Amino acid sequence: MTADSVQSIIDQLREEAEMDLPNEETPDVGIVMGSDSDLPTMAGGQGKRPGAYAALADELGFEEQTDYEDAPESRFTFETFVVSAHRTPDLMYAYAETAEVRGIDVIIAGAGGKSADLPNMTASIAYPLPVIGVPVQEKSVDSVIGMPQGAPITAVDAGKSFNAALTAAQILSRQHTEIRERLVEYHRELQEDVGDVSRDLHELGTPGFKDQYWDQE
Repeated sequence: MTADSVQSIIDQLREEAEMDLPNEETPDVGIVMGSDSDLPTMAGGQGKRPGAYAALADELGFEEQTDYEDAPESRFTFETFVVSAHRTPDLMYAYAETAEVRGIDVIIAGAGGKSADLPNMTASIAYPLPVIGVPVQEKSVDSVIGMPQGAPITAVDAGKSFNAALTAAQILSRQHTEIRERLVEYHRELQEDVGDVSRDLHELGTPGFKDQYWDQE
């Protein structure tokens, strides 16, 4: 039996799939995770490295869309759901099955534990929609990447949902020049940071560099 709270989301997804809204008004990226305990990895915070939320919202200018029928100002958006492969398989199936018709162009799916089945099951159901798997923990890697031939999934290293979001943006950039330009600018800023650090290390010398940077932390 499916819980009422879960069934209401399933019904919502299926209703949205029938709306046939323009692509510019629907989320471009779907982020799903097996539990809200995965949120620090998928979004960042609580002592974790920056996550997919930070990459999309802070670095690339996407907005989170919380109402399917009321898109935010930004042209490029993403949505976020908790979808457990083991506890709510009906919800996982409904999300993956309706994603493409709801306007989603790429899914980022994160899960932890040794049985991190959400990314690969989502990839199987949503096929041919691209799915990027995020192993939330090191022990989740084998489960996420262990797909048989003919059932593809793209995956990043454990905990690196930030890179998953960049990969999602790279996929979208093949159709959207604006996203490509944002990615190029983000990478240029990374290069500038490396160049500045390299110049300071060279000119200050190692002791001076340590005094200026390390001793300030």
